[in-house]
Amino acid sequence: MFLNGQAMEGGPFHHHLRGAPLVARTRTASGYRFFSIRDTCPGLLPDPGVDTAMAGEVYDVPDEVLRDHLLPSEPPELEFGIIRLEDGSSSFSMVLRRGELEKGIHKEITAFGGWRPYLKSLGREN
Repeated sequence: MFLNGQAMEGGPFHHHLRGAPLVARTRTASGYRFFSIRDTCPGLLPDPGVDTAMAGEVYDVPDEVLRDHLLPSEPPELEFGIIRLEDGSSSFSMVLRRGELEKGIHKEITAFGGWRPYLKSLGREN
């Protein structure tokens, strides 16, 4: 599972992983935009019209941890999806729910390249 927000190592929701092992620190393939949802979490949006990639971490999350702990902690603006990583492989990830972009309420933060650089720009670590 590719994580790119508050459940990454050191984040306030990392405990929802219940000890699932880190597989890799990596990036998405090119073709993703990034949005801040109330400055509480990010939303990844596939967009083949852009050449940007976002930083994150891949974890080997057991199905029961995903079902019982990680997914229930996600905000309603996100949905379960499949993304492409920089090495060409695919991974589960949370993505911005269809219809959310059209609401016009989420700030685009693609230029930061990841959640941590964006938080740092706000003077925050988490």
